[in-house]
Amino acid sequence: MGSIRRRSESGLLFLDFVLQGQRMREQTALPDTPVNRKRLHKALERIEGDIALGTFDYQKTFGKPLPSGQPVAEAAAEEGKSELQRNPMSRTGTPTFKEFADMWFSESEVSWRRSYKVTQRGSIDQYLIPYFGEKEVGQITKADVLAFRATLAKVTTRKSQSTLSNRRINSVMKPLRQILNEAADRLEFTSAFRNIKPLKMKRSDVMPFTLDEVQQILTTVRADYRQYFTVRFFTGMRTGEAHGLKWKYIDFERRLILVREAIVLKEEDELKTDGSVRDIQMNDLVFDALQAQFKVTGKTSEFVFCNRNGTPIDNQNFLNRVWSPLLRHLDIPHRRAYQMRHTAATLWLASGEAPEWIARQLGHTSTEMLFRVYSRYVPNLTRRDGSAMERLLKQHISVAPVQGSVIRLSEEAQTLELVEHQYAKAFQPIESAASAGVDYASAQCTRTASHQHADDTATGDPHSKEQPVEVLFPRSAARRKNTTKAQPLSPLSFLRSATSAERSPQD
Repeated sequence: MGSIRRRSESGLLFLDFVLQGQRMREQTALPDTPVNRKRLHKALERIEGDIALGTFDYQKTFGKPLPSGQPVAEAAAEEGKSELQRNPMSRTGTPTFKEFADMWFSESEVSWRRSYKVTQRGSIDQYLIPYFGEKEVGQITKADVLAFRATLAKVTTRKSQSTLSNRRINSVMKPLRQILNEAADRLEFTSAFRNIKPLKMKRSDVMPFTLDEVQQILTTVRADYRQYFTVRFFTGMRTGEAHGLKWKYIDFERRLILVREAIVLKEEDELKTDGSVRDIQMNDLVFDALQAQFKVTGKTSEFVFCNRNGTPIDNQNFLNRVWSPLLRHLDIPHRRAYQMRHTAATLWLASGEAPEWIARQLGHTSTEMLFRVYSRYVPNLTRRDGSAMERLLKQHISVAPVQGSVIRLSEEAQTLELVEHQYAKAFQPIESAASAGVDYASAQCTRTASHQHADDTATGDPHSKEQPVEVLFPRSAARRKNTTKAQPLSPLSFLRSATSAERSPQD
């Protein structure tokens, strides 16, 4: 009996039924909803009814001939083949892991890069098939998967004789998860990989070179590799991208490096991600280095950096004969050559380039990785925390003294400066009175004394006696006698005069 199934990668529904001994899977453009499932169930019932009556016309129904292109008579000859050969999913049980894994790989590889195919095939052949090969894929349990992962953790590598890293174990477990999930989706059972999380991976060591170390390397490295190092340090190109760089991707006129290919596993391959396809801007150092390199390899090889025979640089040979000896000679702590890419990122950040621009130069689709991985190294690289702010202040803020102005005020005067605006309205009457030639303090005193005398008279106080203004405000009276016309005063100028003696033109 047929069924309505859902493609895990697209979320669209498809018909799954048997016709003339062959399993048919007809894709639809319908998303997985209850309404669409109901519609397809009705369509499937009609199809299976016609098949039972012998009246089903495949081409009329789906608008195409049978996938095999065989008439019914020829299709009957398929009966001579084994059931599993004709249809691995139609037997009573389920296919073996090896059978399903091989089928899954052949269906999936059309969408993979060459290097990814090699990696996935290697994991399947080296680890998965030896462990799960003859076991039915539907009989693999969660306990089996966890036991397999525990076994991987004890495997030692041939070169270093150390155990596999968590990153490598997760890499091997990835195709296992995909195979089991696809089998569960097709054969309608629960995947054994359900709720199994990947191992926690150690954060990659990011150790960018300092500017002093970069200078040492560029001045010490072999002459035939100086241009190569310059490009790696100041463009942020990945190793495979630099080794696969061809002269046809160098645009001297627009000063651009067009990143379009890479060398992976010693062969030309597509780039890692869509975001990796990018145009890198050349700075002067990179431009001059590529101009010099063109004189060396521009007419003898299609590759910018190559061996004497014109082939791309062999990465292992480079590491063993150039990179490691150079770091030992300079007494620089050993690190991966990939750190040259990290160095470019931190240099761009330290110089204040826009994070979005840096991400594009590195081939990242967003700034998330940039901030998570690189930003914490900027202070260590420049040795000047806050240098960006310092540059900004120097560009826009001037502290040079203005002629005739007080450079530094006493503490009291500074306090008055800060609160002056709070009292501006309160002292407005004083300023207005001074502009009119009226002594505001004397007028207020006279008005106050008059009011007080009136109050005393009303209350019958015999001891009360009006005092002359000169007695109450002798300083104001003296100033009035010595001043022919009052000058306008700012709200706090009379207070500042008391501190003027404390100021020094040399301060």
